[in-house]
Amino acid sequence: MKATVYEEFGGPEVLRTGEVPEPHPDPGQVRIAVKAAGVNPMDWKIRHGWMEQMMHTSFPAVPGVEAAGVVDEVGEGVTDVAVGDEVVGWATGAYAQYALMTNAVPKPAGLGWNEAVAAPVAGETARHVLKLLGVKSGDTLVVLGAAGAVGSVAVQLAVALGATVVGTASPANHDFVRELGATPVAYGEGQVERIRAAAPSQIVDAVFDTAGKGDLPDAIELRGGTADRVVTIADMDAEKLGVTFSAGGAPREEQRAHLAANLALAAEGGLRLRVARTFGLDGAAEAQRESEAGHARGKLVIIP
Repeated sequence: MKATVYEEFGGPEVLRTGEVPEPHPDPGQVRIAVKAAGVNPMDWKIRHGWMEQMMHTSFPAVPGVEAAGVVDEVGEGVTDVAVGDEVVGWATGAYAQYALMTNAVPKPAGLGWNEAVAAPVAGETARHVLKLLGVKSGDTLVVLGAAGAVGSVAVQLAVALGATVVGTASPANHDFVRELGATPVAYGEGQVERIRAAAPSQIVDAVFDTAGKGDLPDAIELRGGTADRVVTIADMDAEKLGVTFSAGGAPREEQRAHLAANLALAAEGGLRLRVARTFGLDGAAEAQRESEAGHARGKLVIIP
């Protein structure tokens, strides 16, 4: 089958399109014919070799940890999914014509493949961090990187909880952030003052850093000098600053419940899953390069 592969750690230039053996499901897994694969920071962090202490990479490697597609093989012990089902969820080797999935839920009939694949990682991450932060009605939440895949979902879910949201983004993305329900401000030097000016009574109750651009000192300042109710998913300086770093890790059933809820909301029009760009398998290097730059307005998607 065709897939995006790499045989050594490095920059996006190590990615190429090649032929690899088709995978087949182990017990508890299903195989899907991939309709769409999501591009995530995890993909290029693994490609760089930065995740080796947490997960070993065997070469040749196929990137991709989330996918949407049609089940075409079912492993032993799987009873809740059948051949022909349209599913969305977490996968291994998703940048390929076929991929294995261990945690999937049905795709709503009215939701497109590209939009659906924007939900697993971004949606679960957003829900998990909002729970860690204890965001509730009446809070003022700052989302650093509000136009990205995770940030845009977090804004909408926080607004639905009754929070006031201030989101940092480049000026080109301000209209988009405003449409999501947040007050946009430009990131960069002077953002603390701009955020405070946009927050009711200049009070910030919680900060969610999705960008990892070195803004944690600003987040702590916004919280009055404390790291309490500050969470990042992207800044490796978190520990030395006393900030909570979230790498996910919710139980499987909780992940499934969150994904099903997000997909249902999206199908009903209550959650906007924006696709920034789509790429073929031979555009995977460009897609990861764009993801690593951190300026995508929504989800980057690979279509095999």
